[in-house]
Amino acid sequence: MQLGFETIGNATLIAFDGRPVLATDPWIAGAPYFGSWGLSHAIPPEQMAAIKSSEYIWFSHGHPDHLNGDSLALLRDRRILLPAHVGGRIRKDLEARGHQVRELPVAEWVRLSERIRVMCLPDYNQDAVLLVEMGDALLVNANDASGLGWMSLITRLIRKYKRSFLLRLTGFNDADMMNFFDEAGNRIPSSGLQRIRAGVPLGPAVARLAESFGVTYFVPFSSMHRYQREDSVWANECTTAAEAHAVGFDSKRCAILPAFVRYDLLADSVTRIDPHPEPAAVLSARDFGDDWSEDLDGKGLETATRYFRSIEHLATFLDYVNLRVGGRDHVIALSRRNFRRGVTFEAPRQSLVTAFEYEIFDDLLIGNFILIGNFMKTTLHGTWPESRLYPQFAPYVAKYADNGRARTPEELHAYFVEYRRRTGAFAFLRHRFATRAADVVRSALESDSAAYRLARRTYWALKSQG
Repeated sequence: MQLGFETIGNATLIAFDGRPVLATDPWIAGAPYFGSWGLSHAIPPEQMAAIKSSEYIWFSHGHPDHLNGDSLALLRDRRILLPAHVGGRIRKDLEARGHQVRELPVAEWVRLSERIRVMCLPDYNQDAVLLVEMGDALLVNANDASGLGWMSLITRLIRKYKRSFLLRLTGFNDADMMNFFDEAGNRIPSSGLQRIRAGVPLGPAVARLAESFGVTYFVPFSSMHRYQREDSVWANECTTAAEAHAVGFDSKRCAILPAFVRYDLLADSVTRIDPHPEPAAVLSARDFGDDWSEDLDGKGLETATRYFRSIEHLATFLDYVNLRVGGRDHVIALSRRNFRRGVTFEAPRQSLVTAFEYEIFDDLLIGNFILIGNFMKTTLHGTWPESRLYPQFAPYVAKYADNGRARTPEELHAYFVEYRRRTGAFAFLRHRFATRAADVVRSALESDSAAYRLARRTYWALKSQG
């Protein structure tokens, strides 16, 4: 293809300018989240060859379905591009492993070939949007990101191009903290699962999202996975099939394309790529070193205690964390108040200790932090907002502390000052105000209530107007 792009895998965009120039977030091997996740579809040989021969590889963030260690081993001779995330954790780790790494300048165009240039927009959630200009077209690779603080710039740039494409995570939020239990041990159905069971179509929400960006095309992206561990396969009911994104999609301003697609920009032609679905599999937790009967030893508990107590924000609202391992409870006190608010995380010892040692608790929180890729069980104790672990726990632990290296109030202040400087004070503060207002709504209203649905419709109406 002389000039165009393909989408394949979970979140991989391949950009062509007579040759494969760029591939993004190539998860092409391995099973991330301690073996919990597998690709929903095989990557065909043609696209696999294009990924491996791309001159540049861009990684958006550190989740292993985007920056995947097994896949990285197959791309050692490629030139790696990264967002300039505060803390620089990914850059430092990859450089230590001998990779050729370049952090892209913030909000500046960088030319990769004669007709392709990119602009990287890192956000304070340790994710990033990559804008890819290809001739008269603009691709907005948002992967898992929401354009935090960058939306005015993104929408302004989109209006300058004849054709624009949004590639972004959508679906029923199966990867967003859903493995919750009540204190009687019953799983609490997530709002996404409730919508699936009620037959609520996804397309209208996808259309609102695309219209809020002002693009001409939407491509389903960053959600093409399945669950394969015996302790996480239950979550397959919550996943979103690729074709589900188009059900109910209705817009006069944009169109939806297939999730796996080849778009020739010179011919203005669209070709569907039809990769084979991966066969269903149920793998033992022991295949990945996990034994649910193993207890947490003293060293592991010491590591966990040090980990949670180092994140000073937690003690401002949370009294304790309880780790249930091998059927035994291990309580970590965070404050001197009465134990009125706490959280229990139940997980197998090896994955849990690994997450603490390598500071990748997000890998267990996905679907509960990702940490344990939907096999870590979470129980909340005391009074919590409707939004549960968000926004006071999850981002402070997984985003700001683990990846941003900001654990103290002083480090957090410097962290947000830098992101405010990058986007500009007005854009940043406007976004933070809108986010906090949305948090108030999520905390106060039940997600299946009429008032909550009205608030969501109002939010998207305002967002689509700029």
